[in-house]
Amino acid sequence: MAGAGHRLEHAAFRLARRVGGLLPESVALASGAALGRAVGSGLRLRRADVDRHLRWAFPDASDPWRQRVARASYAHFGREAAVMLRAARWPREHVVERTHVEGFERFRAAAESGRGVVLLTGHLGNWEIGGAAIAARGVPLDVVGKGMSNRRFQDDLFATRASLGMRVIEMGEASREALRSLGAGRVVALLADQQAHRGGVLVPFFGRPASTARGPALFAMRSGASVFVAFALRQPGTLARYAVTFEPLLFTPSGATEADVLGLLGAYGAVLEGAIRRAPEQYFWQHRRWKNAPGPGQGPELASEG
Repeated sequence: MAGAGHRLEHAAFRLARRVGGLLPESVALASGAALGRAVGSGLRLRRADVDRHLRWAFPDASDPWRQRVARASYAHFGREAAVMLRAARWPREHVVERTHVEGFERFRAAAESGRGVVLLTGHLGNWEIGGAAIAARGVPLDVVGKGMSNRRFQDDLFATRASLGMRVIEMGEASREALRSLGAGRVVALLADQQAHRGGVLVPFFGRPASTARGPALFAMRSGASVFVAFALRQPGTLARYAVTFEPLLFTPSGATEADVLGLLGAYGAVLEGAIRRAPEQYFWQHRRWKNAPGPGQGPELASEG
């Protein structure tokens, strides 16, 4: 049954991609935003999670403000899904034209130093376009990608990344392949704000402990690579345009592994939180970032979240 369901889902996806490619861009993106709003307000998919997460992250904000951010977040990701249905056909020049970069020359210098770069990002804006912006400007990029239950979707996503110039390292091979890439002086990009199911460390995120994977920190520490943080934020307008920012992660290692893991991930979390506060409607609040992280001061809601 799962196989048949996956085939049906994939057929619907391919149809949406074909139709979306035929529509004018502004219409396709507006349609994606409308569909996203319907998912959040009509189907209410993970809406209780979104409302709870916004309440935890912004306890002093008004309910109407949090509701506006929730609706805008669903619209944003519906719109960005429509962008990605079209992005596989974007030539390099188009990616460059649609992305304005800040801090890129410093990042490029680190990438060309031969030491390797660990590039950390999060579920903010459009991280796929952020990777495409790097590759389109001539910097080789490997991205660590998590497998999906629907292999057809996964194959399409990985093919889109490849068409945009990114080489995919599957999560199960990351411990070996990421270090190999860094040793060869390449850039390895990771979404470092995913909830860690096992073996994570608790790092503050909006003042609450969040279980965070050690891998990104260990890759940097074991390879001696530089560490940068980058985000691709959607800019206002009817077409897909992005501001892609790069900054080195300011962190001084102590030589103690556990303390350095916590310090590096904490520094990343602070940068990510600052970026989210500037564009909260572009963050993926649907993700259960605080799940499996019970601890003092979290309150019963977090400790019992299923």
